[in-house]
Amino acid sequence: MSISGGQYLDGTTDITRTVWVGPGEPTAEHKDRYTRVLKGHIALALTVFPKGTAGSQLDVLARQYLWQAGVDYAHGTGHGVGSFLSVHEGPQRIAKSAGGQAGTDQELLAGMFLSNEPGYYKTGAFGIRIENLVMVEPRAIDGAEGDYFGFETLTFVPIDRTLVDTALMTREELRWWDAYHAKVLEIVGPQLEGEALAWLKDQCAPLARG
Repeated sequence: MSISGGQYLDGTTDITRTVWVGPGEPTAEHKDRYTRVLKGHIALALTVFPKGTAGSQLDVLARQYLWQAGVDYAHGTGHGVGSFLSVHEGPQRIAKSAGGQAGTDQELLAGMFLSNEPGYYKTGAFGIRIENLVMVEPRAIDGAEGDYFGFETLTFVPIDRTLVDTALMTREELRWWDAYHAKVLEIVGPQLEGEALAWLKDQCAPLARG
């Protein structure tokens, strides 16, 4: 697992990536769990929700594919992010509402920053987390009755493709992957050269079914 985050003049970052480093190749279990975490991440990234929705109402979107396999994770799916304050900062939060966790009943409002970070942890074996930061933004929907919102993804770092089982992914999820990584290459590519740029292009190549 690789964690990167910091506070800068133009914002605060909080990024976690699970990266396969070996030895050997990932097992079928590694790939299954990783892909289920990824599917939950994408589901949350793509969701559209009406005004008045709280983070606790969206939490299940990130867990549903893990639940289908009879597994879960103990931490929240998303936390608020401050600027020059706390990286974990309320009142907004995406998590189970059980136990009265602070922020889970907070309405999500345009301009709020949160993390999208589902995960999975097998005791004594391995852990997985895929985290991007997102911002709540209005969504225009033809014929919509009321105000609706979605998430704008703000983090552009490659997601490890070694652990993905494309057979578990839908066409919509594959399209999200390809569009996300095309944007990563567009934003980060001009800042790199040589071996670093070659690596980024390889990581951002379309994810074909295999």
